[in-house]
Amino acid sequence: MRIKSILVSQPSPSESSPYLEIAKKEKIKIDFRPFIHVAGVDNKELRTQKIDLTQYTGIIFTSKNAVDHYFRLAEELRFSVPDTMRYICQSEAIANYLQKHIVYRKRKISFGEKNFADLLPLFKKFPSEKYLLPSSDVLSADIPKTLDSANIQWTRAIMYRTVCSDLTDININDYDMLIFFSPQGIKSLQQNFPDFKQNDTKIGVFGPTTSAAAEEAGLKVDLMAPTKENPSMTMALEKYIKSLHK
Repeated sequence: MRIKSILVSQPSPSESSPYLEIAKKEKIKIDFRPFIHVAGVDNKELRTQKIDLTQYTGIIFTSKNAVDHYFRLAEELRFSVPDTMRYICQSEAIANYLQKHIVYRKRKISFGEKNFADLLPLFKKFPSEKYLLPSSDVLSADIPKTLDSANIQWTRAIMYRTVCSDLTDININDYDMLIFFSPQGIKSLQQNFPDFKQNDTKIGVFGPTTSAAAEEAGLKVDLMAPTKENPSMTMALEKYIKSLHK
């Protein structure tokens, strides 16, 4: 089977994207459309979680979305975040992103290398803070496990949710291949296209949880990334298309 059209469940990339190089070299059409988006909770919903922002001396940020929605809700609740607040960020990129909301200099900001477990030494270094974890409604099981093992006071606050986008303007059967990056993307496919039958449509997934969600939905996974040979989806996709087009 020759692949002529692909739908990638992500926003349109920059002009230098490897996807666009693949489309040009293989003479195929690649469209982009986010299957999910982030929606913030309002301050009323935050109150139902019994969260009082004034009670916390430390904030744990795992994403830029968490940063934005924490400061949005702080503003809505007219809470002036004190200069003494301690920030623990999962990565340096997230720590640098704080500059969008605070004066970075002279603040208590620490960050890990990449994975959440890398933060464990920081929690042990600053064990006396009362931490708030702004998060989405979907949370990796590794995060509470790491926090509990650190023996610190922490509270989770759901400040935003991952919701399915409206895709009803798309004819999903126009595409020879669909590519997903999260279980929520698979859920969005089911919600928007309840009558979808895979038939000859190829399915590409990124990550084991996405693969498991696809299989649970009754889909056959044709392309999987990352792997040792193909650490990125674009590398895996290019090799897969070339093998089909031989």
